[in-house]
Amino acid sequence: MRLTRTRAIAQAFFLGLFLWLLYKADFSRMESYPVSLFLEIDPLNAIGTALANRTLYAGMILSLVVLIPTIFLGRFFCGWVCPFGALHTFMSRLFRPLKRDEQVEADRYRPLYGLKYYILAVFLILAAFGVTQVGLLDPIALLTRSMATAVFPAVGVATGGWILGERTFQLAWLLGGILVALLLLNAVLPRFFCRVLCPLGALLGVFSRFSLFRVHQNVAKCNVCEQCLVNCHGAADPHGTLRKSECYVCLECRESCPTGVITFRALPPEDEVRVAPDTSRRKLLQTGVVTLAALPLLGASVRSDRRPPPDLIRPPGSREESRFLGSCIKCGACMLVCPTNVIQPLMFQAGLEALWSPVMDYHLGYCEYNCTLCSEVCPTGAIRELSVEEKLGQEPHETPVSLGTAFLDRTRCLPWAMYKPCIVCEEVCPVSPKAIYLEDGEALDAEGRTVALQRPVVEPARCIGCGLCEYKCPVHDQRAIRVTSVGESRSELNVLLLE
Repeated sequence: MRLTRTRAIAQAFFLGLFLWLLYKADFSRMESYPVSLFLEIDPLNAIGTALANRTLYAGMILSLVVLIPTIFLGRFFCGWVCPFGALHTFMSRLFRPLKRDEQVEADRYRPLYGLKYYILAVFLILAAFGVTQVGLLDPIALLTRSMATAVFPAVGVATGGWILGERTFQLAWLLGGILVALLLLNAVLPRFFCRVLCPLGALLGVFSRFSLFRVHQNVAKCNVCEQCLVNCHGAADPHGTLRKSECYVCLECRESCPTGVITFRALPPEDEVRVAPDTSRRKLLQTGVVTLAALPLLGASVRSDRRPPPDLIRPPGSREESRFLGSCIKCGACMLVCPTNVIQPLMFQAGLEALWSPVMDYHLGYCEYNCTLCSEVCPTGAIRELSVEEKLGQEPHETPVSLGTAFLDRTRCLPWAMYKPCIVCEEVCPVSPKAIYLEDGEALDAEGRTVALQRPVVEPARCIGCGLCEYKCPVHDQRAIRVTSVGESRSELNVLLLE
């Protein structure tokens, strides 16, 4: 079997495995499958979060299974394993020029392909100063987020919930549109994202300079037919001075060479190879200076760890906000696994740092009382793993995890403002003893008749901020009872001071 066919099978297998694990990331199908496997083996996520927090989450030590083979084989992950790369390979084939000369030109190296190394430098500098943004363009995080919040929900809507159920996400059209746009860019240049934008590919390109095996061409016997350029996925110039950091080890050049002068071997001569990425020290220095100059702008924006918006409620088990933002890669795994659809992607309400990070929207769902799935799938520890006993404050734990506190708006509550009977919030409150109790009272209605009422009252000390009362409140536009983040367990500053 040709190696290129073997590689295509490998790409299809890993893409299928990625999608199957996402499919399994559902509360009804999850069981014990490693649904975050691809996120945990991603070395860019591991390095980015380690720099930001000065610690390495134990689960991401798995990223060594990618880094170590890269030192021996080069960027094999891009050409053989990456599920996002497989999609771009397919789209590149779909938009492939028909004429051979056009194919050769499409696969020549361009200086534009050095951009991804500057993007990587920006992300690593930001991470070193505690700002984790690698997940915005990391291919595994980006694809997971797009599938979780746009593609899977779209499939659910198209099939009436028969496949993947029915879910809705804020700005799903934008997240899906970004994915579609990146795929369509393959009509401009083959594997555009991989060659131009991918920071993970850039990181692996840096490590691949140490690789012991690589493509080698016997220049003396080459007839310069340039047939090896026809299907070069990385635009690595295999016909001349090979760009080691751009080679995906796809071995298309070896298979298509009519004279057999291209081989893949260990420790070949280094006379016809560019080892380092195509970057200039001056531009890297300029990139670093501009990034450092922009850091104060991030700090000057609204940051949730300084002045938390009242509706910014993180999933149960979330770290303190600055630590959370330093760890969260915005992958959307917690959103995918949530059984009630309450976890949503955030926009700019808490500044650029929090873009696409998970937040609870109690208009769309509530935090299931006995559920800790979001903490089980988080690949970076931004949401620490919780047991049900710890979440509920059962022995040996003394207090439950609180997401916030419910507040009653008496100007909108039916029994308080309109003298209409309603005890929905008290009925659905899941804690015991209940955080919402009923107060007996009387009032005069519009006809002057005395009406006996039961009016809800919140006991803040018992409330865990699950949002079930807000979700079920029959006043649908602006709920009569609303939960804010004040009193959350993860913060010692965001507390409710009671006399």
